[in-house]
Amino acid sequence: MHKDHITRLTQKGHYLGCHSDQHVLYCDWKNRDSLLITKNEFFDDLTKNYEALNEFGIKKQDVYYFLPPCEWYNDSISTWTKEYGLQLINYTSGTRSTADYTYPEMKSYCKSDEIYESIITYEKTNPAGLNGFILLVHIGTDPRRKDKFYLLLPSIIDELKEKGYQFVLIDELLDD
Repeated sequence: MHKDHITRLTQKGHYLGCHSDQHVLYCDWKNRDSLLITKNEFFDDLTKNYEALNEFGIKKQDVYYFLPPCEWYNDSISTWTKEYGLQLINYTSGTRSTADYTYPEMKSYCKSDEIYESIITYEKTNPAGLNGFILLVHIGTDPRRKDKFYLLLPSIIDELKEKGYQFVLIDELLDD
């Protein structure tokens, strides 16, 4: 299933990079300084992720931006990422787009229309709008979430393009 998606995405020119092989939580949610993984485990997980990506012709030297799993990390993870030869990145805060993984039984559940509205509201109220904004949207979500936010992406992209926004790959945004 994922192989078909990855093949289509790479054929369309999307940027696909490392995000962890096993989606490991690196540090405690309540005490960010407490690591839940060793440096060797971290390197091993990234290596396995790149081995899987390599099957699709995706090479480490071509996709060196790294978004940590759960978007949660600390100084040690940042240092290890650099040692591994990657640049750690994260999404821009300010919208509810990252809540698209939630489902109705969760206390933190956020409906897709609320996520959509949070993006539009941010764009209207922030002086820079969404210029340079890194918006995180999950390609896959829990089956219990019936209102898949990613299905609204074409609408939000069209709406933002009408306002003059251009969408670029992460390396185009961040590379000199």
